[in-house]
Amino acid sequence: MNMQYDVSTYTTAAPAPPVRVCHRPTMAMFSTGVLVLTSPLHTLPVRIAPVLSSAAQVVERTLYVHLHPGLNLGSTGQARPVCIPPVADVSSLISRLYSNAADVCGHLDVRVLLTNFRAQQGLVGTKGSNNPFPSPQTLSHSPEVVLTDFPLQDPGQSPLVAQCLQKYAGCCYACSPGLTSVLLHPQLKSLQEEDALKSGGVGEAEPLETYSDVVVGGTFDRLHGAHKTLLNISCLLANRRFVIGLCDTELLKNKVLKELIEPYELRAERLREFLRDIKPSLQYEIVPISEPFGPSITDSELQCIVVSEETRKGGAAVNKKRLENGLSELVLYEIQVIKDAHHSEIEEEKISSSSFRSRLLGTLLTPPKDNPLLPHVPYVIGLSGGSGSGKSSIARRLEALGAVCIDGDQMGHETYRPGATAYQRVVEEFGNDILNEDKTINRGALGKKVFGNKERLQSLTDIVWPEIALCVKQKIQQAREEGKQVCVVDAAVLLEAGWTDMVHEVWVTVIPEEEAVSRITARDGLSEEDARRRLQSQWSNAQRVEHANVVLCTLWDPDITQRQVQKAWDLLQERICKRQVKSSL
Repeated sequence: MNMQYDVSTYTTAAPAPPVRVCHRPTMAMFSTGVLVLTSPLHTLPVRIAPVLSSAAQVVERTLYVHLHPGLNLGSTGQARPVCIPPVADVSSLISRLYSNAADVCGHLDVRVLLTNFRAQQGLVGTKGSNNPFPSPQTLSHSPEVVLTDFPLQDPGQSPLVAQCLQKYAGCCYACSPGLTSVLLHPQLKSLQEEDALKSGGVGEAEPLETYSDVVVGGTFDRLHGAHKTLLNISCLLANRRFVIGLCDTELLKNKVLKELIEPYELRAERLREFLRDIKPSLQYEIVPISEPFGPSITDSELQCIVVSEETRKGGAAVNKKRLENGLSELVLYEIQVIKDAHHSEIEEEKISSSSFRSRLLGTLLTPPKDNPLLPHVPYVIGLSGGSGSGKSSIARRLEALGAVCIDGDQMGHETYRPGATAYQRVVEEFGNDILNEDKTINRGALGKKVFGNKERLQSLTDIVWPEIALCVKQKIQQAREEGKQVCVVDAAVLLEAGWTDMVHEVWVTVIPEEEAVSRITARDGLSEEDARRRLQSQWSNAQRVEHANVVLCTLWDPDITQRQVQKAWDLLQERICKRQVKSSL
């Protein structure tokens, strides 16, 4: 189906609003909008993608979707409220909407509002009012623009429709002052679809059974389309209470790139915000769970659990536990997973949080802090990572792209050489028995004296780290004199030693512990126990990621690592360029 859209903008902020028609807008004009979809529900599946694509040209952050099927302004020119009964078709429509949103406007935070999904007899408004809501609902982000797919037979209707929809949106939701209207006009090329549009709304669709109390469980890391589908359908099913078991602690241990999972409180707050927006009438309970079942096997009031194709067995296990606890079984309502049209070879075919986390690798997670004491050139990257994380291979790849690499380990070796400033102090502190026959320091013997002894290790690092820092600074100065643009300080102890004041950004390499142990034992000939002890003596991945601007992972094939590094390098060049432009102003 070939559909094209004109985007016509109207504003009621002025007495005689000008009409602006943008056939192909080049940039979004508003942060937040509400999209009123007026097409009958059964015709929406073919319309959703092009409408969302057009809306994404106008809105850049949050897009609320309000369904008002079969809107007819009639002779009064007023948009009347509509009640949408819960029907089976709506759940598939919601899934289709979020799936399309992921495909065509993945940058938008799309939220389908369910306020007007209810039984007709339960929809009570103020006497004499056309508005079914007692007062305008306050959304987390106040809409600045109302958009619609309302088909116009006569372009002269545009100002009337715009004003009508502005008024309607204002009655339903608390919108920003000076709300603007954007009409997305479908140029329908198919007579078949025109006939479908005339055929009416939902018809005799199968009613959807609803329940007083509904439960789901999950990690809900960085809410995406699959999460939103699950949450929307759960809210559609629930009449009174919605319980969410939010994975924490033990349940996160085996997650892919678990270090990038958002903190529990942040995930919980984003859940609360989303749920309050889509259906504020429900009672929400978000509880942390550290084992697979949570409240689903102890709460006697629960009636339904929403699962996916992949978690169906988990739902059956919940019911088994409930029976053992003397509780009634829950109705298992199953939804389909949403396919991810943009997944790579290391990502799941479905939309998933692990895929989203993998896409964060090489990107700027947190903006670097500006240190006015650091010269702009060279731009210094501090590269850190635990044993076996592939840090050195990342450094070599960055060097191949043009960076000057400073090897912190090599600088450490130099501080132990006879004649170096730290050499005599180390011998005095730890004794002559750490020396080889040629008077060089036996680092193995020295390591045995400090390993597992925090006080002795502190004594050693107090001597050695300042000397290594001086060597690194000299190398950076040398690179500056040679006109180099980017330096990478490859140092495992960068964060522990407090050397972040020498770098503009911190990049961290992470690897799962089991993989790190495997690499260390193969590379260094250590036992598995010794490899684990070595890792435990270092900062954890999570500690390093807390200080990271960019995170990289070498878990997969070398070409995937190379793509991560190339992405990180390209984005770095953009940041450096912007920095240079800013400093020249």
